[in-house]
Amino acid sequence: MQEIRKKARERIKNKCRVCPVCNGVVCAGEIPGMGGIGTGISFQNNISALARHSLVLRTLHQANDPDTTLELWGRKLAMPVIAAPVGSVALNLGSDMSDADYTKYMIQGCGAVRALGAAGDHTNPEIFRQYMREMSAHKDLAIPFIKPWSVLKEITARLDMAAEAGIGICGMDVDGAGLPTLRKNAVPVRVTSEKALAEAAAEAHKRKMKFIVKGIMSVDEARLAVAAGVDALVVSNHGGRVLDYSQGTADALPAIAQAVGKDIVVMMDGGIRSGGDVLKALALGARLVLICRPVMVVIHGDEANGLPAYFRLIQDQLVQAMRLTGCADLTSVNGRILV
Repeated sequence: MQEIRKKARERIKNKCRVCPVCNGVVCAGEIPGMGGIGTGISFQNNISALARHSLVLRTLHQANDPDTTLELWGRKLAMPVIAAPVGSVALNLGSDMSDADYTKYMIQGCGAVRALGAAGDHTNPEIFRQYMREMSAHKDLAIPFIKPWSVLKEITARLDMAAEAGIGICGMDVDGAGLPTLRKNAVPVRVTSEKALAEAAAEAHKRKMKFIVKGIMSVDEARLAVAAGVDALVVSNHGGRVLDYSQGTADALPAIAQAVGKDIVVMMDGGIRSGGDVLKALALGARLVLICRPVMVVIHGDEANGLPAYFRLIQDQLVQAMRLTGCADLTSVNGRILV
């Protein structure tokens, strides 16, 4: 991993310093780029919210070989970790890697370790179609996320592309409505009403797809998502890139999970950097977590092997953390392991 990170630093040094700890301090306000919006506090809050929780060491038990596998919607997965969607690597990192190539390396890497991989949307629907072609190689692991376009036909056109590629899970990052890069270019995305969300979910279900909404940070909107008929939600503040001074996702997660966790699948992103962080998020109520910035870095460090190496490291760290907190499998993870 040290060599992969070194190569990535050489390749993307103009937009990312590949800091020892990816915490949003150095890159605050750098959008396009890897930073959080404005002061960068929202990005930093994601890190600090997780850091406030500590794991309880336990060694008098039988959980010597923890099982990190899970099943989601008929898919057997090696770990509860998803490569998060990225709208444009070319825009935010300014590297020599195209967005289509990034999507290819990402989904291939997820296929190598049996993890879910998500792709972002694009203002050009034909580029989104390229993403779907790349993701079709591992269509059972693919999750394209669609922007909250102001016109429903823009959403359904992308759902059709995903369906044609044989993909069975789709999502919408409603928090993308706040992206400065979209606003600057007058891209017609919208803050999504419950009715619009229900329409998008219904269109996905017509195509036999599960539907995820990403960008939920309050209990009331989590309940609205359930009422709209979504299958899962992601507690997310878009990596701290849309609203300055927003709450850290690990602080918002517990109440949301308690309110709707029995109704739909609850996921979380923001600040996940290690297997220990994964375990904390699961103990706070998430069933799966999404990781973005570190995934972008390792793919730039080694296109073919960076993501598999990183996810195997995360899985190994998760196994060790579960073993030393007395968790034999993911179903045994709960709040008792945290202080």
